[in-house]
Amino acid sequence: MIAILGAGKMGEALMSGLLRAGFKPDQLMATVRRAERGDALTQTYGVRVVSNPEAAKAADTLILAVKPQDMAALLAEIAPYVPADRLVISAAAGITTSFVEERLGDEVPVVRVMSNTPVLVDEAMSVISAGGHAGEHHLKLTEDLLKPVGKVLRIPESQQDAATALSGSGPAYFFFLVEAMVDAGILLGMPRAAALEMVTQSIVGAAIMLRDSGEHPVILREAVTSPGGTTIAAIAELERHSVRAAFLAAIEAARDRGRELAGG
Repeated sequence: MIAILGAGKMGEALMSGLLRAGFKPDQLMATVRRAERGDALTQTYGVRVVSNPEAAKAADTLILAVKPQDMAALLAEIAPYVPADRLVISAAAGITTSFVEERLGDEVPVVRVMSNTPVLVDEAMSVISAGGHAGEHHLKLTEDLLKPVGKVLRIPESQQDAATALSGSGPAYFFFLVEAMVDAGILLGMPRAAALEMVTQSIVGAAIMLRDSGEHPVILREAVTSPGGTTIAAIAELERHSVRAAFLAAIEAARDRGRELAGG
C-alpha cells in the first residue's frame, strides 16, 4: 500500500502516473487538506482518501508531497504512527532527509525525491537521494515506483537543491520560452495556432535529438548556425541581451528560494 500525503498538483500527478503504471486504486490512498479536494480525487481515480494518521498506520510506503512550509506540521502529526521499517519518500523542495529523520525517529529510512510535472505524460525527471538509514533496497524501491513515469537519477543529497531549481522547475522555463517564441511569431505575422505548433514541434524535435544523438548541445547548435546566416543573427541578439546570464541568475534564484521555503 502506498500513501500520498498531500495530494496537491504534484501529488495527484504522481498518483495518476502510478495508476497508469499498473497500480490498482485499492493499492493507493491519499490525504488532502480540503474535503472537496478529496471527493474529487476519489471520483476521478477511485482511490481512498484518509487522514494523515490513518495513512501512516496503513501504508507500506509514505510519499510526503506537502508544501515545504507544511512539512514540519505533517511530520509532527504522523510521527507516532510511523514504525522504523516504513519507507518514507519526501518530495518537498528543500526538505532534507535529516529534517524528516529527526522528526520521525532515527531508524526510519528516508529517500528524498524531486520530480517534475511531465510525470503527467510519463516523461518526468526524478532525482533521488538516500538518507542516513536508507540503503540500496530503499533506493531500488523508490526507483521502481518512479521509473514507469519517467527517468530516475541518483544524486548526492548535497545536489538536491540545485536539481530542484534545474529540473524540478525546469518545465516552467521551457513553457516561458515557448510563450516568448510564439509571441515573436505573432509579431512577425504568424497566426497564433501555427506559431504554437511550429515552436512546440521544434522543441520536441530538438529535445529528442539532444537525448538520442549523444552530442553536446554546442555541437547541435553549431550545426544549425551557418556563417553569416539567420541563426547566428538571432544568437547574437540573445547574447546581447544577456539571456545566458539571465538563465544562470534565474536558476540560482530558484535554488535559493527553495532553501528559504524549507526554512519556513
